[in-house]
Parts: sequence; structure tokens; C-alpha cells
Amino acid sequence: MHGVSVSIFDAMPSLGRKFLVAGKGGLNLTHGEGMETFVTRYRGGDRMFWENLLNEFNPSALREWAGGLGIETFQASSGRVYPKEMKAAPLLRRWITRLRELGVQIETRHRLVEIKPGRPHELSFSNGVTVHAPAVVFAMGGGSWSRTGSDGSWIDCFAARGIECQPLVPANCGWEHEWSAETLAVAEGKPLKNIVVSASGQHAVGELLVSRYGLEGGAIYQLGAVLRAMENPEVAIDFKPTFTREQLVAKMESVRCDVLNQARVRWKLSDATHAILARKEWHDVASLADEVKHCVIPLSGPRPLDEAISSAGGVAWSELDQDLMLWRFPGCFVVGEMIDWEAPTGGYLMQGCFATGARVGNSAAVWLEKNA
Repeated sequence: MHGVSVSIFDAMPSLGRKFLVAGKGGLNLTHGEGMETFVTRYRGGDRMFWENLLNEFNPSALREWAGGLGIETFQASSGRVYPKEMKAAPLLRRWITRLRELGVQIETRHRLVEIKPGRPHELSFSNGVTVHAPAVVFAMGGGSWSRTGSDGSWIDCFAARGIECQPLVPANCGWEHEWSAETLAVAEGKPLKNIVVSASGQHAVGELLVSRYGLEGGAIYQLGAVLRAMENPEVAIDFKPTFTREQLVAKMESVRCDVLNQARVRWKLSDATHAILARKEWHDVASLADEVKHCVIPLSGPRPLDEAISSAGGVAWSELDQDLMLWRFPGCFVVGEMIDWEAPTGGYLMQGCFATGARVGNSAAVWLEKNA
């Protein structure tokens, strides 16, 4: 559209490796949620920035882009949007084909090791190649799933140029809790569904999965930033959010003994929920109802960064202008997970990456036209 000559340099032997890993869950591209709520899913940067960005390239635009590549999408009952084929590979293949048709040069096995900003900018790669370019878009990802090439090693290059970066930390990840052997024997690998999870006054609706190391799943992913800010992180689970404490007590009528097993039947508790509650002995209905409505699980910390679906941290917002250009190095732009923001799974993370890419693509082309 802008007639700009473009070259892509990738550290790995092939493009889109992290994109393919994300597709193992069906490739949740975006979400059908209303924009007023959609914008609240993002942390890092101000709300006005996200409102403008997501209005420029919204979920409908992302679906239209995929459709332009011949990839039909659909919205599930959860609001999540997927390719009809539920795979990433067909979309990636057509995307790369489109780029090649547009004349984009693709160079693999080029790992960036040094940046010398200037006019033009000089980029040095580990294979000995040096490239000069009037404008550069950095899209090297965060620090999770290092096997795909997204290992955060670019931070050293940026730090060498005095660019402020926040440490990369795990986001959208599991959190550790030491379960008893008895609890794991029953609950490991089983979901906790239709629950509300809270931390420090924030609430998340969704599911959790009991794992050998603690808790995993969408509900705890939504609370990651809150949990990281807590000195002693913990979550409180409401196993029966559609019932009040008083309604639960009423369902137990005159039960006085074998309280937990009676509650299991009358409150329709799942096996995993029952196993978690069985950590204590219960002798009265009221106390058990309190626990079901507010079961506190202390957490010792997040799982390692390399296991996380995504990372928080990256280039500080103070280094960027509204076009996502490094203001001290005109013509250098940053997109996606390299920037200090985060969003939960559910399509929000992917939408944010595509939206930042759309803005930077246009911004870099306009900048070149003005500064050729």
C-alpha cells in the first residue's frame, strides 16, 4: 500500500514458531466482547491508548484480515473467536505466501546481537551479517516459550543503548501451591468449573485446573498482575457463586453429621472441589458454607517464565511515543510482547499484538515518507 521495501529477519530457521504453538489450543485470535469491556482487559499503557489502538484495528478487522487470507473464523459460545479449522498452520502458510507475493524478503537464522541507531540504523546479527535500514520494526516477542525463539535475549541489545526495559516476568501462567498427596490423588488434572476467583479485591470468572504444582487456568491468568503485586499471594475461590451462603445452609436442612459428604450431594460438589474441602474436618454446616463461598488458597509463586503462555515487562512506555516509536531513536519502532503490557488469554493477548503491529506498520511507512 505504501510502496515500501520490507525485509524480515528471524532468529529461527522458520517464521511463526510461537504462533504455531499458540495454535495448539485452537488459535484463539480475538474475542467478541463489547469494546467497553474489552479495553479493560489490558494492563500497561493508559486506557485512552488502548481505546484508540483497538478502535483502529478491532476484532472485526482482525477477522476480516484472516478472511482475506481465505481463513474463515467463528465465534464460540464463550465469545472466543477461532479459525474454522481450529489450526494455526493454514493461516500462517497463507500469511507468509501473501508476504512473499508482496515482495517481502524473508531471511531466517538471523539473530540480532547489536543495534547502532543512526541514519541509517545498523543491525548486526550472530551470523556475521550487518544490515543498514532507514526504519526498523522490532517484533521479537517476550520471554516465554524460548524454544520458539522468544527468549527475551533482545533486552541486552536494548539495554546497551540505554533503552529502559522492565524485567520480563511470567504472565498467563500457573501458580504454585503444595497440595497434600490425598488431595492430588483425587483432584489432579481435574477442572474447577463455574467458579469465581478473587485476589486483592479483583474477581475473575472462569475455570481452574488442579495440577501437581498448584493451580492453572484462565481464572488465575486474569489475576496474574494482582498476584505478582501481593507480598503473600493468595486466591479465594467461590465454588458456588450462584448461591448465597444462606441458600447453601438451607439446602442442608437439619444435617448434623457427615457434613462434607452430605454437602457433596446436596450442593453438587465436583470431585476436585470435594477433595480440596476435605483438607479440613467439618462439623457444622455454617462453617463449611463459609469455606465453599470463600476458600483461601495461599500461593508460593508463579511457574517459571519459560512455561508461561506470555510475559509481562519489556520496553518501558516512557521510551515510546503514541506511534510506538522509540522517541530517542527516530525510525525505530517496537510492537507486541516486547512492550510492557499484558492481557489475559481469551483472544485479548493476540488482538493486542495484532493491533500494535497494525499501528506500527502504518506509522513506520508514514515516517519513511516524511523522512526519506
